[in-house]
Amino acid sequence: MDNTQTNHLKAYGIAFAGLKEHLVGRWLLNYRGGSFLFPDSESLTALCNIRGVRYENVSSSDVAAILMEIQANNMESIALEKEPKIAVYIPPNALPWDDAVTMALDYAEIDYDRVWDDEVLGGKLPEYDWLHLHHEDFTGQYGKFYGSYRNTSWYQNDVRVNEAMAAKHNFAKVWQLKHAVAEKIRNYVINGGFMFAMCAATDTYDIALAAKDVDIVDAAIDGDGIDPQYQSKLDFSRTFAFENFTLRPNPYEYEFSDIDASDYSSLRGPEADYFQLFDFSAKYDPVPTMLTQCHTNVINGFLGQTTSFFKDKVKKSVIILAEVPGQNEVKYIHGNIGKGTFTFYGGHDPEDYQHKVGDPETILELHKNSPGYRLILNNVLFPAAEKKQLKT
Repeated sequence: MDNTQTNHLKAYGIAFAGLKEHLVGRWLLNYRGGSFLFPDSESLTALCNIRGVRYENVSSSDVAAILMEIQANNMESIALEKEPKIAVYIPPNALPWDDAVTMALDYAEIDYDRVWDDEVLGGKLPEYDWLHLHHEDFTGQYGKFYGSYRNTSWYQNDVRVNEAMAAKHNFAKVWQLKHAVAEKIRNYVINGGFMFAMCAATDTYDIALAAKDVDIVDAAIDGDGIDPQYQSKLDFSRTFAFENFTLRPNPYEYEFSDIDASDYSSLRGPEADYFQLFDFSAKYDPVPTMLTQCHTNVINGFLGQTTSFFKDKVKKSVIILAEVPGQNEVKYIHGNIGKGTFTFYGGHDPEDYQHKVGDPETILELHKNSPGYRLILNNVLFPAAEKKQLKT
């Protein structure tokens, strides 16, 4: 999985295929970019050849030498025991933007199920090891697209679909539905689930947890007034990652709060925008080491509705995995809640710097060695690791 690999993204799918065959693999952290070691298998070899993934056959003496090198350096060998069962939170109505995680899963040929509010409220989340949230708005404000897109057919249909879902579950308002969904997800994580979020799902999720039963939605969006004491009623003890943030409920402002470090008035541009992964001790911090496995530690930046997070809004208990050098911005964070974990990754699409509403989806065959997409797939593979080896 170093720079000699011909297709980093599909290599994760090969690892999953090995797990589906009930093969116990090893994730060699910090060894040649975080390589995978699996028992010899004709079917895996054939898949590598079909999918264009570079592999090497190694003898038992080679394996012994590799493990000795790992033991002597900042590396670790982590057992991969079983294929995680994956759920992706996806609305049933088509919206004019893509989802980097579903594209990565599809391209890597990794199985997943689609879930939405029915499944979450119906108690299905415990059936899954890993849950992904992307460009979702858990505050019930329809992504703060009211100002620019309220007259478009897709926006109006999104309102109808969500209002129907709220009514189906006996909620008077969409924000009440979404806050209830956020609470179900919170319980899922506390009880041992792995949750990964990108873009607007990161900050809106924590905002929904902090607000809980407080109306933070302007009358222009849902017909009644916002609670005038909304800010003082936020409970930051309930959030996963962020604290001491101030909400921005103006429906004409394309921002939820002051968590997000997006600055569309002063773009650095794709040539000057990048973030840097932190270097962790593989033996003492295997979890953050797994989540940052890559063939480079400097990665091109990319925007989103939530691009990155102001460092002073991140709780001290949260592990910062990557930051924007010289700025008060962190891009990639991880933490524990109860028996489970969460990981938040700012930005929308790692290979589309300024993805806009209605833009075509990224063709991953053109980005098969994408370091930004590799970070997503690290998270997908993380729940396959042997639990007793994971010390956080």
